[in-house]
Amino acid sequence: MHAIEVEQTQSGPLLVWREVEEPVLHPGEALVSIHATTLNRADLSQAEGNYPPPPGASHIMGLDMSGEILELGAGVEGWQVGDKVCALLAGGGYAERVAVDQRLLIPIPSGWSFEEAACLAEVYLTAYVNIFMEAGFQAGETILIHGGASGVGTAAIQLAQGAGGRVITTAGRPDKVETCLDQGADLAINYRTEDFAARTLEYTDGEGVDVVLDMVGAEYLERNIGLLKVKGRLVFIATLGGSEAMVDIRQLMGRRARLIGSVLRPRSVVEKAEIIRRFRRQFWGQIEEGLIRPVIDKVLPVAEAHAAHERMRTYENIGKIVLKVR
Repeated sequence: MHAIEVEQTQSGPLLVWREVEEPVLHPGEALVSIHATTLNRADLSQAEGNYPPPPGASHIMGLDMSGEILELGAGVEGWQVGDKVCALLAGGGYAERVAVDQRLLIPIPSGWSFEEAACLAEVYLTAYVNIFMEAGFQAGETILIHGGASGVGTAAIQLAQGAGGRVITTAGRPDKVETCLDQGADLAINYRTEDFAARTLEYTDGEGVDVVLDMVGAEYLERNIGLLKVKGRLVFIATLGGSEAMVDIRQLMGRRARLIGSVLRPRSVVEKAEIIRRFRRQFWGQIEEGLIRPVIDKVLPVAEAHAAHERMRTYENIGKIVLKVR
């Protein structure tokens, strides 16, 4: 089969579509013919050599995919050859085929294309586990979502709004601000032209927020903590603005606040399967009704993965960049 391999050059990583070994199908797994996969910022880090896959995972990039089941391993139940599925992966999406543990398979929602279905697993489950399972977000609460026009950001807006929450987001361009509002945000702040902390406090009449979903890190830490209500929760899912910062512990004590660090990729299959189960129980009805649907920025052939990475690296995208394999 073919897959994207990374070549390290003097000018940076080069992504090449070439022949590689077939995946090995183990008991309890399904071999899936991939139709589409998507970019996640973790892919950029992996291509640069800064985010190796977990032990036992494929070295090929790609944390999600959609496709059709080609073959079933021993012991697989509830799935058939030809079923159209999407899945959360620890690696292997930038390829023609991948072997997936049956517990991580998700049926493609009614009426969704393969390109849309490829966008489901990684960003919606990332948003879900961090907002609802880690931070315990409840109807009636207020959440601040940074990077609201990103793949995770747009998914997070939809889920928080769909759960009956009030949603505030940040974004860096007027068109990205409009996208956040279109997806259900109550307030979208252009962080390049406004102080997001001051604007959030103004909008909430000085109360602040119950939850902050943050992918910036150190650069926003002090302001994020300052926005938390009593018993507020700040969840870190990336460190695009730095990984080290000073914390005034008295602020945390006074607010009885919680700082939560979270990653999805290295979690066990058992834990990921439970995340999928709970996500489907809470939101599958809204997905089938068309209330939740991914925002797609561009669909590019998988052989153009290098250009796709450059688009994400420069923050040009709004929503998900999809790589079409078939």
